Amino acid sequence: MFRRPRPQNAAALASPAPAPSELLAPPAEAFAPTAYPEPEAGKLIAELLSRATPEGLLDNALSQVAARIGDVKGYAVLRRGQDKVAAVLLYPRKLVGLSLSGPWTAARPRLTTNGASELYAMNDEALHLQFDEAGMNRVSASLVLPLSDKGRSLGALVFDRHGGEFSSEQQDSAQKLAAVVGPLLGLMDAREEARSIARSVARTVAEMAESLEFDAVGHAKAVAEVSIQIGRALGLAERELDELWFAATLHDIGKLHGEEGHALVSANLMHELTSLSQAQLAVRHHHERWDGQGTPDKFSGEDIPLYARILAVANTYVRGGSLDAVRSESGLALDPRMVGLLEKSMR
Repeated sequence: MFRRPRPQNAAALASPAPAPSELLAPPAEAFAPTAYPEPEAGKLIAELLSRATPEGLLDNALSQVAARIGDVKGYAVLRRGQDKVAAVLLYPRKLVGLSLSGPWTAARPRLTTNGASELYAMNDEALHLQFDEAGMNRVSASLVLPLSDKGRSLGALVFDRHGGEFSSEQQDSAQKLAAVVGPLLGLMDAREEARSIARSVARTVAEMAESLEFDAVGHAKAVAEVSIQIGRALGLAERELDELWFAATLHDIGKLHGEEGHALVSANLMHELTSLSQAQLAVRHHHERWDGQGTPDKFSGEDIPLYARILAVANTYVRGGSLDAVRSESGLALDPRMVGLLEKSMR
């Protein structure tokens, strides 16, 4: 945690002075913070997570810290093998996605007073022009806040002053918020890792079913892609699109036990996936027909679950290979509205 230095005794005065780039307590009067009403913890976390992606969290974190310390530009670095800029505050958006090295690599809070010289020194000269265009050559001081969770380095928040320094109060306030952001980012990382594993398992199971029939190889992947197109055209949220993807990927896994009744078998194989209850319904009912002549329950119209109606259109398109094959079933086997959304997404 940043602290104002204590008065030094004679022995301490004999020790070497800290390097300018490592000073942790510039004068308290420099850019003295205005009073900032700290929100309650629950509200703060809700504001940070209002965009529930790592990039959204970091973007919100930059804004939240800026509200506390004022008059800064900044950027967030996300560690994904390489360190990449994931969000910016008042810097050009084209910096997002750049792979960079910088003063955050020490994985400890730092206050640098040598401008952005380390950023320039640690990166290829080909990037210097972009730094110059962003005004980083005019930075007077940088506040570097590492983000970590359970000892694992996840990235950093970097705040730049273009004239002036940071008071010790501002350093403390910013670091406290960074200490909240790290664990939240860690939770998102864990969720993304679990999601990636779940998707890999789903694809593997689908490929096992497809391997029994040469012409079926790649069918689930194609149906999932078309289903997501329709879902996006419909305006589904990311969480809904995720469940739709699992429904499309797993809709034919029951064929491991044969073609007959495979929709019911597929749904039964998913019965313990309680977080995918809508996907299971979609798989069970993806052979229902809009006119009520399908299986297994002869549902009709909008009594058929939404994801099942989307799957039916995507399935027909992939098997028929054209929009004409889908149009010919509109209002008979297929929901006309979902057919229209597919056509719209193909334009």
